[in-house]
Amino acid sequence: MRLATIRTAAGTRAVRVDATGATETGDADLRALLSRPDWAEHAAAAAGPSHPVEGLDYAPLVPSPEKIICVGLNYRDHVLEMGNELPEYPTVFAKYAPALVGAHDEIELPTVSEQVDYEAELAVVIGKPVRHADEAAAAAAIAGYTILNDVSVRDYQNRTKQFLQGKTFEHSTPLGPVLVTPDELPEGGWAISSTLDGEVMQSSTTDQLVFGAVDLIVYLSAILTLNPGDVIATGTPGGVGHARRPPRYLTDGAELVTAIAGIGECRNVCRLTK
Repeated sequence: MRLATIRTAAGTRAVRVDATGATETGDADLRALLSRPDWAEHAAAAAGPSHPVEGLDYAPLVPSPEKIICVGLNYRDHVLEMGNELPEYPTVFAKYAPALVGAHDEIELPTVSEQVDYEAELAVVIGKPVRHADEAAAAAAIAGYTILNDVSVRDYQNRTKQFLQGKTFEHSTPLGPVLVTPDELPEGGWAISSTLDGEVMQSSTTDQLVFGAVDLIVYLSAILTLNPGDVIATGTPGGVGHARRPPRYLTDGAELVTAIAGIGECRNVCRLTK
């Protein structure tokens, strides 16, 4: 099953996305839908107003998640290109909801930096509360997967050892377009890429992850309860602009496409904040 949050004339709506139509579930957004204990059955049976798939106005998949937890240095190829050793534990930082934009929205580039970078990421969305999870409970807590680009303001990120200040600039982080439930995705690694103005910059597979989705839920749920609609961004593969020589950063008018096989793509134009 594929689910999304779309914008309509009446506000945002959670929808089940099929081949030709997007059917409203009766919930305001995906977080509200996932808060139902029977969310999967409810979405599968939804028979609300329908919208053509072509031209859907995707909001951020989860417009206001309780938590957005990000993981750094989690692809083997990216760890090596940045000159680091493979981590013993996940490198964890946060992002806040105002950073999110939809799958086709503009990415705002701040005027305070010329070092804004792209980071294609697989994101996990939680489907039920989970705390102190073992592997089975962690797997059962996954509602599905989506795409996130952890657009990063590198000079701010590197001002201190804490990443947060470079990671949560407003209207900078595409999330979507859809959530794909695990049963719709094949076993093994999924191709992940970012393309900037038609040039492929990142190309890898999710089997390069140091800590996979289940590992991360086990680890994070030992720290705090993960709740429906929470988003875990699992890290980015090699090829980021900051590691290139010379560096390659996002510029006004650039088009950034973030794609994961079996899920889809985010396609966003970058605009300098006025």
